[in-house]
Amino acid sequence: MEVREVLQVKDSALFTVHPDSPLSEAVIMMADNDIGSAIVMDGGKLAGMLTFREVLLILAKRQTERRVGPTPPIAEILVVEAMDRNPPTAHPDMDVDELRRMMVDSHTRYVPVMEEDTIVGIVSFHDVAKAVLEERNMENKLLKAYIKDWPAP
Repeated sequence: MEVREVLQVKDSALFTVHPDSPLSEAVIMMADNDIGSAIVMDGGKLAGMLTFREVLLILAKRQTERRVGPTPPIAEILVVEAMDRNPPTAHPDMDVDELRRMMVDSHTRYVPVMEEDTIVGIVSFHDVAKAVLEERNMENKLLKAYIKDWPAP
């Protein structure tokens, strides 16, 4: 199975945010749309990824900094301060097993899918798990049908 097959069975909506946007606005957008990530775009190009993981990391960092002095509220934090500037990316032709290995090795739950400089989608660990499960279920059905129709000796 290839990444393009995973993209075909999922919602194709892409949620983007600009690096100079307030982090609070990005968090609200992600919560309102029940999504775990947003693509950070600058000048029509991928600038990074923002996931709830990065949000939690910057908030934890700011809370730790508060102990040594005043820190700005979340409304004053910009997306660029929290985002992953160099997220791993996938290609539509990439094998899903290779994608799963990359996601596990890099502890990444959301991966932009790129064709050259163009974002064609985003896949989550959940999307991959669902696609693999559906593929396995189809294989099981086909094998069971084949076994039922097995010719007698």
